[in-house]
Amino acid sequence: MSKNRLKKRWRAARPYVLSHLVYGVARFIGMTVRLKLVGYDRFQAMEGGRIFAGWHGRTLLGAHLFRGKGVWTIISHSRDGEMQARIFERFGFQIIRGSTGRGGVRAAVESIRILRKGGTMAFTPDGPRGPSGVVQDGIMVMAQKSGAALVPVGVAARPCYHAPTWDRYLVPIPFGRAIMVFGEPMYVEHDASPEEVETVRLAFEREMHRLEDEAERAVGNRP
Repeated sequence: MSKNRLKKRWRAARPYVLSHLVYGVARFIGMTVRLKLVGYDRFQAMEGGRIFAGWHGRTLLGAHLFRGKGVWTIISHSRDGEMQARIFERFGFQIIRGSTGRGGVRAAVESIRILRKGGTMAFTPDGPRGPSGVVQDGIMVMAQKSGAALVPVGVAARPCYHAPTWDRYLVPIPFGRAIMVFGEPMYVEHDASPEEVETVRLAFEREMHRLEDEAERAVGNRP
């Protein structure tokens, strides 16, 4: 068999093979890390759509928290997105494929429909390509059109490893401790002006950073 044919077969099999490996490692981490939840209980009986928002580089713990709960998430059509979709499907998430580059409009329309029906989404407002730590417009459109609550979430772990990626992806070390801090919900009025939407976006972004700082201090990573 030629090298080119081997490469093509590997490219086709790569998402399947690597997704199984990554899922296994992620499950092991999730089962061994001592995770503390702050402020999550009040959302258990909350009515209406809600969007739990955490930074792109801190999704591993959220994948475990929402495992098997029918939560929706958006994953890009990229090659890496194919592997991520397989991983999150194994965690029991419901997947919408799309991104700012491909399928974005369809994904947004589908998300708004789900949220209007009272669905729950987990969303990374700075994904899929960054810049890291900046809330992009997509989540604001979803919240405004659906009336769903925006819920900021801060995540931290100790000890942990930060991958050398654009989002410095956080990987908790097994048998360590971690925390997820849930903030107060925010809303975007349906008839809000662009200036009013931007005011909420900036406030939401600041709150996400504040909660991340709070989480980091709680595990002892910051003074």
